[in-house]
Amino acid sequence: MLTYAEALATLVREAHPLGTERVGLSVSAGRLLGADITSPLSLPSFDNAAMDGFAIRSGEGDLPAGTRFTVAGMQAAGDDTAAWPGSDACEIATGARVPDGFDTVVPVERCERNGDSVQLMQDEKRGQNIRRTGGDIAAGAVALRAGRRIDAAAIMLLAALGIDELTVVRRPRVAIINTGSELHASGPLPDGGIHDSNGPFLEAMMASWGVEALPRRRVRDTGDAFHHAVADARAAGADLILTTGAVSAGRFDFVPSALEAMGARELFHKVAIRPGKPILAARFDDGPLVLGLPGNPIAVAVGHRFFVAPVLRAMAGLPPEQPQRVRLDEAYEARPGLQHFALGRVAPDAEGRQVACVQRNQAAYRIVPFTQANAWLAADSAFGDVVDAWPLDPAAAP
Repeated sequence: MLTYAEALATLVREAHPLGTERVGLSVSAGRLLGADITSPLSLPSFDNAAMDGFAIRSGEGDLPAGTRFTVAGMQAAGDDTAAWPGSDACEIATGARVPDGFDTVVPVERCERNGDSVQLMQDEKRGQNIRRTGGDIAAGAVALRAGRRIDAAAIMLLAALGIDELTVVRRPRVAIINTGSELHASGPLPDGGIHDSNGPFLEAMMASWGVEALPRRRVRDTGDAFHHAVADARAAGADLILTTGAVSAGRFDFVPSALEAMGARELFHKVAIRPGKPILAARFDDGPLVLGLPGNPIAVAVGHRFFVAPVLRAMAGLPPEQPQRVRLDEAYEARPGLQHFALGRVAPDAEGRQVACVQRNQAAYRIVPFTQANAWLAADSAFGDVVDAWPLDPAAAP
């Protein structure tokens, strides 16, 4: 049986990069940048006033209270006047271009206007209240690095730079197939039936990552529905097929043999982890990677967080995610020889240091502890004094 590290290395080797495509800024939110963005201009692109007041040609040194200047005119935001030759002051609005040779802006509330002249009411520093060209970013500098997820802040910057089209990583096409004759949608349940929670969970996590989701399928444990669902996913160009259930060793655990019959090459089956030990990975040589997750909800969550998420990162060309090392507040019993994944909470202690505690009453079928956690905690064989902490949502990881 493979260790977690061995299984993950096998998967990452099989996660083929997806390539890039060009999209408009208006539809880029949530996408991953496929190339560095170089700033086409400086921000600000010209010296401008940081507040309403008077632009002054001060000359040398600071400006003492009582200094009087003749006001040449008004410089408003958007005006293209580059200079006021022969003048030492002009009224100026916030964001307006500072005329050539003017080097200081004095706030209007610290000036006394009298007709066409203005007098300073207090000492003022030379060079103050001007936003300098390139003070935010210089032309030619890297504005955003490849691999950055495009959020609202990135869109603000790109829009300010006048960029309306950019290179992004192609979204992975992912198919989800939930197996189980007992699974039903919401609504009244028949005897022996349960609501399907794994499918909606995986759909939500795929949406968080920003994949191109193919129609999700729910299939029974008998018949040809699974074969048809896999065939449809391959025909639709899936990069990754996620299945849940039917990967263990029972009579109805048909997924391994079904994939083999369809020509998939098994990469591994069963990994020394808890929960989620029966996990299966396979590859269609002319098509998608397949990850078969166990059916218990928290085993599905572990499979997604620690197998699916690294595969999606590798497909996007991102480096491996790194956990945060945190101190555990108290010992947690773990079975030797397994990589353990536990739900927990990470919070600062009285001295401001990050400390982790394991959620109690955890089990592969219990969902409530998942809703109360804010991190995954991982340890090899035993939970010692220090553990690895991972964000619950891998899309939120750096």
